[in-house]
Amino acid sequence: MFVRGPAPEPLDPEIVTALSRVQTSTLGHLRDYGFPKGLTPIRRPLRFVGPAFTVRLPHLDSTALHVAADELRPGDVLVVDQSGDTRSCFGGMVSYTAATRGAVGAVIAGAINDVDEILELGLPVFSAGVSALTTRILGVEGAINVPVTVGGAVINPGDVVFGDSDGIAVLAREEALDIAATLHDKESAEPELRRKIAEGTRLAEWSGALDAFNAKSAAKLDPASAR
Repeated sequence: MFVRGPAPEPLDPEIVTALSRVQTSTLGHLRDYGFPKGLTPIRRPLRFVGPAFTVRLPHLDSTALHVAADELRPGDVLVVDQSGDTRSCFGGMVSYTAATRGAVGAVIAGAINDVDEILELGLPVFSAGVSALTTRILGVEGAINVPVTVGGAVINPGDVVFGDSDGIAVLAREEALDIAATLHDKESAEPELRRKIAEGTRLAEWSGALDAFNAKSAAKLDPASAR
């Protein structure tokens, strides 16, 4: 059976602009969820922000992905859940279609193929690897714009998918601007910290690591007693 949910609304351009100025790894200092694991970028540097246009495939059958690729809109991020399968569902023609329709990125919980063609397109892609073994058009089942799981993270249609050279983060729309502001504030403080470190400030004192370390340190060993 095939299922099709409603396509997500485009993102507010303010969200795209705000998240385009900050890093996923800065968010990684502040929370532990919403980070798909096990995926690597096809190249670096890269960056994209857009609403998740999700697809769920039943292992070998990529029928739903071909349908979804044609329905992508400018600004979308294609997100594919392959139900644990490791073969490639995303090659030259699917990537070309996605890019031509205006997708700004793709997140594939499986492998990709036709890597040289994808690189030539310039489409930012995260995947679990590369495989010459591919999916097929079998017409068995699949779903478009339903909740999916990618790298241990649940992604709903329309969630904000925020990717850069460090990884991927998934945010709810309603929190995106507040998070972007928090990340911007944190990153804006870094130049001053670098200046202080260059002048002799100890990183561990600034971060509190030194106090934490000393608070639970064993008594200093006497070199004589250790003989």
